[in-house]
Amino acid sequence: MTFGAPQYLYALIALPALMIFVWWAFSRRDASVRRIGDPALIERLSTSVNRGMRRRRLILWFVGVSLIIFALARPQWGSDVQIVEHRGVQVMVALDISRSMLAQDLKPTRLERAKLEISDMMSGLTGDEVGIVLFSGASFIQFPLTFDYATARTYLRNANPGIISRQGTVIAKAIETAMTGFNEERVSQKIIVIMTDGENHEGDPIGAARQAAEEGAVIYTVGFGSPEGEPIPVYDAQGNVTGYREDDQGRVVISSLDEATLQEVARAGGGRYFRAAERGAIAGLVDEIQSFQDESLESEFNRKQIERFQIFLLAGILSLVLAEVMTDRFSFSLWRRRTTVVEEAGHA
Repeated sequence: MTFGAPQYLYALIALPALMIFVWWAFSRRDASVRRIGDPALIERLSTSVNRGMRRRRLILWFVGVSLIIFALARPQWGSDVQIVEHRGVQVMVALDISRSMLAQDLKPTRLERAKLEISDMMSGLTGDEVGIVLFSGASFIQFPLTFDYATARTYLRNANPGIISRQGTVIAKAIETAMTGFNEERVSQKIIVIMTDGENHEGDPIGAARQAAEEGAVIYTVGFGSPEGEPIPVYDAQGNVTGYREDDQGRVVISSLDEATLQEVARAGGGRYFRAAERGAIAGLVDEIQSFQDESLESEFNRKQIERFQIFLLAGILSLVLAEVMTDRFSFSLWRRRTTVVEEAGHA
């Protein structure tokens, strides 16, 4: 036997002490009555219960309260096996937070636009787990797979280039990190969505995408920025633009959307490429993800303990009701006895 709320069992400890106190109180009352006069005559004239009835009533009350407390502890034994079906996929979103994502060819910036698009994507998903990977020159899982989209959005809002000290963009590392975030015990489809401007500085993103596909993942890429490019702003502590990032020769760095790389990564990963600036891009991405749901039907066997508190609750209530019924019947009997005594006294 197990208990769903075992903390209520502690209340049983106090019951014996309470019963002893009640018994002592009645004993003192009996002693006081005996000092008034003849105990036999007082008992015949009194409407209170006698000792035998009082003892039975107290025992029933004690048993009833004990059973109700036991019921509150939710005793359980035996189990039911429930089959729960899940339709959904595992989606790891890899967000580029390198400095180039601060470019403003998408308003307000590439990075802020990407956050909005991820939030919109979550709104379109139903029954899918979503996790977040942040990457630039390094990568890490900011938020593991979850159905709690609201909390994931809260973490997402805090994403900025200052989180990772190593700058640059390593898409291959982002793919590898995303793969570690999947639950291998699930048979649902694994999907990686990479949101970036596509500027890759090291590693082999196409090879990493191909390896992920061999391990069962599908990769989609979403490009942020413009092919023409945009300077990368430099901000002060108050968030004001103070200039633009320059290279070693003092020339302003222009960051451009590298669609060719992102298309190759998506192709190697068995998915598709979307340009964020195009109308309906995220809606199309959501449709692609949702198309895997029918293929990702999982059956999970849950063993649940059977609640048995109803038995003890009913028995406890019946005990308390019986105690009250016994008292009422005895009071009626006492009324008849007292009437007889009064009549006898009148005839005398």
